[in-house]
Amino acid sequence: MAKPSHILTLNLGMQTVSMAEFEALPGDGLRLIGFQEAEMILDPGADATRPDQLKSLIQEMLASLSPKSSIPIYACLPSQSVFSRFVQLPGETAEDVESIIPFEAQQNVPYPIDEVVWDHQLMGQKQGDTWDVGLVAIKADQLDDLVAAIKQGGLQVQALDLAPMALYNALRYNQPDLPGCTLVIDIGARSTNLVFSEGDRVFCRNIPIAGFTITAAIAKEFEQDLVLAEKLKIEKGQVGLGGAYAEPADPTEARIAKVVRNTLTRLHAEISRSINFYRTNHNGNAPVRVFLAGGTAKLPFATDFFSEKLKAPVEFFNPLQNVEIQPGSIPGATAACASGIGELVGLALRSLKDCPVELNLTPPSVVKAIDLKRRIPSFALAAVLLIFSSALWFGYFATRERSIRHKFNTIEKETASLKNLSADIEQALDKQKKLEANALPFLSAVAERTIWPDLLEELGAKMPSRFLWITKLSPIEGTLPGAARPVAQKKSVDRREQKPPIPVLQPAIVALHVEGLYLDNPPNKEAAGIVDEFVNRLDASTLFDTSGDRTQIITQRTTPTGETWAYGFTLRLPLKTPIPLP
Repeated sequence: MAKPSHILTLNLGMQTVSMAEFEALPGDGLRLIGFQEAEMILDPGADATRPDQLKSLIQEMLASLSPKSSIPIYACLPSQSVFSRFVQLPGETAEDVESIIPFEAQQNVPYPIDEVVWDHQLMGQKQGDTWDVGLVAIKADQLDDLVAAIKQGGLQVQALDLAPMALYNALRYNQPDLPGCTLVIDIGARSTNLVFSEGDRVFCRNIPIAGFTITAAIAKEFEQDLVLAEKLKIEKGQVGLGGAYAEPADPTEARIAKVVRNTLTRLHAEISRSINFYRTNHNGNAPVRVFLAGGTAKLPFATDFFSEKLKAPVEFFNPLQNVEIQPGSIPGATAACASGIGELVGLALRSLKDCPVELNLTPPSVVKAIDLKRRIPSFALAAVLLIFSSALWFGYFATRERSIRHKFNTIEKETASLKNLSADIEQALDKQKKLEANALPFLSAVAERTIWPDLLEELGAKMPSRFLWITKLSPIEGTLPGAARPVAQKKSVDRREQKPPIPVLQPAIVALHVEGLYLDNPPNKEAAGIVDEFVNRLDASTLFDTSGDRTQIITQRTTPTGETWAYGFTLRLPLKTPIPLP
C-alpha cells in the first residue's frame, strides 16, 4: 500500500481528546502540521454521554485543522476502557504460540469471546522456555458506540490502537538505542499507564490513580465540587517536596501541595509494586531512566518527586524529538508534554513503517469496508462515474418540463390533504408519548445490564494481588424513594384539606456483603492490615462508597491467633448508585 502524504491521528483520552495532522517525509520522517485538543466533561457520571461528546469535539477539532482532503484516521483507545494482559506462553516457535493464543484469550478475557473485539501480539523474542504475549480486548457494543461517534464526527477509522502501545512506538522512534530498562510513566486523567521498554521487549500496566484522583482529593480537602477542585489544581497545584524543603507561602498552595504529594505517594507505591512484578514475573530489570508523560505530569516538581522516590534520573518524554514541527502548529511550551501528543506520534508511525507493536481493535465491519475499498480499482470507479454522469445530462433536459409539471400537480394534491392529516399527526404524537413512557423501564434495564460485571471488575482491580481472598458475595437489599401515589379525594373536600400523595418505596440493592479470608502472616505486613489496605483502595472507587465509619464497612474481622493459616473477615460495601429491583 502506498504511503499517505498526510496522516490524521486521534487520541481518545478519558478527559482530553487530541487530534494531530502529520505530513509524511522521505525516509519514514514526520512533520507535525496541526494539533488540537479539547476537554470532555470532568464528572465521571457523564461518561454515558461520552459518544455524543466525542462527536461534537471531533467536529470542532476537525474544523480547526481543516485537512485538505478526506483522510482516514488512526485512533487510540484509553487503557481504562480496554482489557489488557501480558501473559507468558510456552512454545518452541512463534507458530506454536500462535496456535494456542485463541484458547488463552478465552481463558483470560473476562467476557464471552464472541462479545468482544480482541487482538494479540508476541512481545519480543523467546525468553527461556516462554514467550511474552500481549492480549487486548474491548466489548463490541462499547467499541461500536465509539466508532459510530467518530464516523458521525466526520472521520473514517483506519485502525484502532491502545494508548500505551502507541506511546511505546513513539518512544522507540524517538529513542531507538536506549540501553537497559526504560520506564515511561504516563499520568493521565483517570489512570496512569506504565510502559516498560527493554531491548525489543515491552510490558505495560495500568494504575487507577491519576489526575482525577488528585482532583477528587482536593475537592474533599476543601469541601468543594470537582470543577472548582480541578481549577485549584491547575492554578495552584504543585507537588509538595516535604522534608527540608520550605512549604509554599500561600496556605492554599501548601494544602494542595500536601494533597498532591499524598496522592502521588500512593501512585509511587503502585509503581514500585509494578516494577517488582515486572522483575519477578517477566525477568526484567529495574529501570535505569524514567520519562514522564501526560497532562498531570506537568505539575511543578513532579520530576523531582519521582526522581527522589525511584532513585533514577527523571525527565519529560519528548515525543517530537525526531519529528519536524511546522511553525505555529503547536505551542512551543507544550510541545514536550502536551496531553496525548506521544500517542498521536505513535499512531502516525503506523501508516509509515512497521512498528514494534501493531495491535488493532478495529471492528470487523470496518475492516471489511476498508478491505473492500482497497479492492476497487480507481480507474473503474472513474469510468462508471463518467458513464453515469453522461446519461444524467442526456436525460436531464428531456425530463425537465415533465418533472416540474408532475411536481406542481403533486404539490397541489398534497396541499389539499394536509389539513386532513393534521388530526392524524396529533394522534400519532400522543401515541408516541405513551410508547416512550412504556419503554422507559426497558431502557433503564438495558443501561443496568453491565453493573454486575463492573462491580466485580472494580473489586478485582482494588483487591491486593496476594494474601487476601474473597469467598462470598451477596447483595444487601434496601429501599429507594419512588414515585408518589396520589390519595383518592372526595370531590366535596376543600383543597386545603386534601391529603398529600403517599410516597412509594421501591426495593433496591444498596450494598454488597463480602466475606473472605486473609493470610495470617504475609511478609512485611501486619496480618489484619491487609483488610484495611483493601478498603483503603476502595476509597477511590467510582462504584463503592467507603467514606463512612470504618466499623460500618469492616463489620467482622477475626483476630489472628496463630492457630490457622488464614482468618475471616466480613465487609459491607455500600453502592454509590443503588440498583433498583423490579
